[in-house]
Amino acid sequence: MRRRSFVSGLAGTAAGLGLAGAAAPTATAAASPATAPASGWSAVPVPDARPGARLYGVAAAGPGLAWAVGVEGMGNVSDGTAVALRWDGAAWSRTDLGQLASPGPLTAVTCADSRTAWAVGAGGLLLAWDGTTWQKTPYPGQGGTGTTVTDVAAAADGRAWASGRHDGRAGLLHWDGRQWRWCAPLPDAAAPTPGRVHVTPGGEVWVYGDVIARWDGAWTVIPRTTGIRATVSGLLPVAHDDIWLTGYGYGIGGPPGKPPGVVFERWDGARWTPVEAPYGVGLLSSVSGDRQGRPDRITGWDFWDQKRSHYLRWDGTSWVSERGPEMPETALMTDLTHIPGTSAYWSVGTTSFYAGTTARMHIERLG
Repeated sequence: MRRRSFVSGLAGTAAGLGLAGAAAPTATAAASPATAPASGWSAVPVPDARPGARLYGVAAAGPGLAWAVGVEGMGNVSDGTAVALRWDGAAWSRTDLGQLASPGPLTAVTCADSRTAWAVGAGGLLLAWDGTTWQKTPYPGQGGTGTTVTDVAAAADGRAWASGRHDGRAGLLHWDGRQWRWCAPLPDAAAPTPGRVHVTPGGEVWVYGDVIARWDGAWTVIPRTTGIRATVSGLLPVAHDDIWLTGYGYGIGGPPGKPPGVVFERWDGARWTPVEAPYGVGLLSSVSGDRQGRPDRITGWDFWDQKRSHYLRWDGTSWVSERGPEMPETALMTDLTHIPGTSAYWSVGTTSFYAGTTARMHIERLG
């Protein structure tokens, strides 16, 4: 699944390059910045978790309620166990997954309001928040060969959409408020499974990854050549002729022994054009729009300054750098979300590229 492969796929590169620090910070140390960043980003304490922990997704219903999901206990021969956190306005705490804590991570979370949230996990797991805890939610074809879900996004009207695959065809699953139903599959029977789904403030639904397409009752596919060993990690459709794309790639000859390079492009309705980022060696891991769906912020990782998260902020004309707090070791952020009713943001990630004993959950907040 996209979030999991995004981070875990870099672990081997990290080992070869010595990207992660030799000493693993404690959960308290990982949450305490050495200096306060001028940009306003600060680290927030996280609950204890088994080493080999990472957060892949975050969603917020308001200042007093948010969710973050990921994995703990991940190792070179272990997929780890799913972990889910909840913010109550004062602190992050673990939510008991009970029998749902099966092997593998939760890779994405979304919410429409304070009453409804959805999460996706390894093996096509789809969960719903019932106001107190997470419950497994059935969907057509679940558990069958050729059927899975990879991501989930909620619309403002309470509907939700999940990218995935059904009966061997790439497609989109729709929650209409009562039940989940599969939409018509992508027209190309050989289309790869989309790793992510995005719903604009206006209600448009996009899937992306190795395929980029818009669903409005029929599919419109946007041509895309990701290049050799390139991964699309984020998509922000501002308009049909104005789309931002983030990611990372290795090109010919890497990895191992080579850090990724930033993939940053913009669609003008006819072609993709490269966009210059403040740094070129590293990656961009997600992109977020403001309440009107306009460009706002991007999460990233700068190879030459690994111990601080690197955000990009849209200033109206260009993308400028915002730096997070300095960490004892790597600060790799994987997802961010705007906090409704405020100008603040949550960002989540991990403190190490290694899949084993050093990686710990990490959360930062802007504002």
